[in-house]
Amino acid sequence: MALTASQLVVLKAAILADTTLDAFPNNDDGNSAIAQALDLLASPVFVVWRTNVTANEVLGKVVWTELIGRSVAERDAFRFMLQQGEISAADPNVRSGITDIFSGVGGATTRAQLLAVVKRNATRAEKLFATGTGSDASPATMAVEGRLAYQDIGQARELP
Repeated sequence: MALTASQLVVLKAAILADTTLDAFPNNDDGNSAIAQALDLLASPVFVVWRTNVTANEVLGKVVWTELIGRSVAERDAFRFMLQQGEISAADPNVRSGITDIFSGVGGATTRAQLLAVVKRNATRAEKLFATGTGSDASPATMAVEGRLAYQDIGQARELP
């Protein structure tokens, strides 16, 4: 993954601030160990919006009687939302669509289940670059997603 210059600065600062990480030698093995450590889940838990929730995951959380009870326009909007095969809950418009389509008592269970499946716990690295509170009630949005490579760590550590 290619980090921006400002993200590399943030990464370097995080490594320097963690004496365990900073103790690793600045070589491929040490940088690989740091990358592995940053790939662990953040503790305490830091919740983020998922960016790639498959249509099958979404459909697995739908209470079909609730969907059937929605208006034709709401069902059409839901179909439209899923037509690409996945959704990104990092998009506030997608989240708004979920809450609007399954609004009210008649969509409460589906709405709650969908809003649960579009969140996940972030890794330590993802938390470094995320914006937001990271709570279950108010997940953060990721700027960097996935694993860091040892080369990313090396680049950050080489900064002045």
